[in-house]
Amino acid sequence: MFTAGAESLLHQARLEKTCTDLLQTTLCSPKCPEQLQLLCAAILRERSPSDGLSLSCDRIQSSQQLSLVASVLLAQGDRKEVRSVGQRAFRVLESRQPEGPSLRHLLPVVSKVTRLAPHTLHEDQTNLLSKRLVDWLRYASIQQGVAHTSGGFFSTPRARQPGPVTEVDGAVATDFFTVLSTGQHFTEDQWLNVQAFSMLRAWLLHSGPQGPSTPDADDKSELEGSTLSMLSATSTASHLLPPQERLREKAFEYCQRLVEQSTRRALRKGDADLQKACLVEAVLVLDVLCRQDPSFLYRTLSCLKALHVRLCGDTARARALLPIARFFLSHGEAAAVDSEAILQHLFSRVPCELFHSPMLAFEFICFCRDSLPLFGRNLDILKQSFPNLFKLLAWNSPPLTSEFVALLPWLVDAGTAVEMLHALLDLPCLTAALDLQLRLSPAASDRPLWDTSLKNPSCLEASRDPQFQALLQHLLRAKASGTVKRLAPLHQLLRPMASCARVVQCAEAVPTLLQAFFSAVTQVADGALTNQLALLLLERSDSLYQVAEYEARVHRVLSSQFLALCALHPSLVVELARELLEFVGSVSGVRSRGAMLASVAWAVGEYLSVSWDRRCTVGQTNRFFEALEALLFEVTQSRPSATLPKCPPQVIAVLMTTLTKLASRSQDLIPRVSLFLSKMRTLTQSPAPSSTHHEEDAGAIRTRATELLTLLKMPSVAQFVLTPSAEVAEPRYHRDANTALPLALRTVSRLVEKEAGLLPG
Repeated sequence: MFTAGAESLLHQARLEKTCTDLLQTTLCSPKCPEQLQLLCAAILRERSPSDGLSLSCDRIQSSQQLSLVASVLLAQGDRKEVRSVGQRAFRVLESRQPEGPSLRHLLPVVSKVTRLAPHTLHEDQTNLLSKRLVDWLRYASIQQGVAHTSGGFFSTPRARQPGPVTEVDGAVATDFFTVLSTGQHFTEDQWLNVQAFSMLRAWLLHSGPQGPSTPDADDKSELEGSTLSMLSATSTASHLLPPQERLREKAFEYCQRLVEQSTRRALRKGDADLQKACLVEAVLVLDVLCRQDPSFLYRTLSCLKALHVRLCGDTARARALLPIARFFLSHGEAAAVDSEAILQHLFSRVPCELFHSPMLAFEFICFCRDSLPLFGRNLDILKQSFPNLFKLLAWNSPPLTSEFVALLPWLVDAGTAVEMLHALLDLPCLTAALDLQLRLSPAASDRPLWDTSLKNPSCLEASRDPQFQALLQHLLRAKASGTVKRLAPLHQLLRPMASCARVVQCAEAVPTLLQAFFSAVTQVADGALTNQLALLLLERSDSLYQVAEYEARVHRVLSSQFLALCALHPSLVVELARELLEFVGSVSGVRSRGAMLASVAWAVGEYLSVSWDRRCTVGQTNRFFEALEALLFEVTQSRPSATLPKCPPQVIAVLMTTLTKLASRSQDLIPRVSLFLSKMRTLTQSPAPSSTHHEEDAGAIRTRATELLTLLKMPSVAQFVLTPSAEVAEPRYHRDANTALPLALRTVSRLVEKEAGLLPG
């Protein structure tokens, strides 16, 4: 009712007691205009909960006024008030006839009371509302309402005679009234019919045999199986059933009628949209009915099978496929129906064709998340369909990111983890490819779904080249293929689209998704998969789609996750020694890949040791030492240029520390490291204009070099501090002042103090 700014102001403002009392008096005044009462109720709701309210609905006679006061009281969140409002609403409901003119205002109140405090209603009240719902759903008038006229000379009773309601295609209705019946004007019981259907599913869940919850799957399957085996073609006479069972019977007839009405061709777009929404709700209600009373299952199956066949060729009504799939997931085993074919069609077609529909994308991901306990042996279909699900994410990443974070642990599988990581890193590229696909589509609508800020990207024609078609098809695949292709040429082709707003938004979501992926994959990864993932991180660190700031954000995640993989499987440093040496042998990406290079160097210094892997040899240690020494020399002795950018000081500090760690394990290397560290200290003290670092950075490097030099003067202490044994990680080494580690640290501190003269004043 209010704008966002007005709501914020109402929340921040503090109403005086006089103002609050005046709002309440106006709301309760029977002579006050309806619009003013609506405004007062809205303001009081926005200020809830409030201590200054003195409202009560006990003496209110008008059901419209009662609904407004009840909305304020229910917004307070007080359970006693909720119970009081519910009892008052039912007293009014009991005192009125089913065709009473003002019951329409009470149903929203009753529905909200049921949702907030489901156990406050008595059995007789539950039975009463169930009976009323039966009357409103099944026995509403099939004649249109009378138009309200102001009178006049030409107003005659003959001119105001109402006609019958019609179907959405214009045909005269021959069956009972439903929410899909149309007319110029509606009677009160027809409005109650619409409201009754809107609250039907929630009420069935409340008043059903299991209350708001559902029976266990095993019990349900056993119950359904035994019931189906005894079903007969006839059912108990409806009028002899208890109120709840009679309501379920009439709800079933109502939903069947809606399914039949959904086959009609609507004359107006608004009616067509209403058809889609009502079809979804009808299937959801049928699902509830079959869970509560399995005798409905036999009668529902044929209806929904035919409906599914019809909807498979109608993309405009694809939303209804989701509740149908959930229905067969829930009841397929009991009904001896294989839900695999239904799921295969759903996951292979809908995301491919309708990824650009935000509402459908959100509902599709919610369906996947909420149906996880029902997938069972069909969970592999979900896992294999992750490329298609990623299309929904790539196109709608901001609103779907949190849902995908919750879903990813179920999608991650040891067999597809490597392919999925590639897909996550290429997600912004996928967004650009989907944009390109829409632009090339011959069935594009008049209102384009792509980013209109990019009028005619230069890659539009080039993408038709057969050279790129295979890469585009791989990127746009529907299922996991088990293969990985290098998409660097495609990155270059789609580079003009990297500035599209949708691509930039998708790129911002990738780091969060990567964190969720690695949290899940570490739960299933063995040594071989860990090695594969580590290699992938090294490979992809310089092969990312060039979106603004995307590379830096992703590198921060990749570097931290590389260290996590090393901690999970320390032997990978020895097992991937050749690949790691190749990685550190290049300085072309020192600035862009600085975080990744620092992580690799730190992992080498930490885990290249016989204490972690007995296969570690002196030769390996020497090779890594020489490669890192050459890298450090090149990045510190050369002037920054376009081809050789300045190396971050953090990388230099890690490289120096790693060289010192390796030397402490192979003491023949100590003289070389000491000489190099001395040169580094001298280099950072030089005030020459060619210095490659600012004074603060140079001071940090100089301090680290001095500390490492001091440690190397006592090799045994250096090895103990830089390469501690596993038992040193125990808490007692950090708490007890008499143990070896604090003693070693105090020794080093004294040595550093002796060398203080070397530090700048």
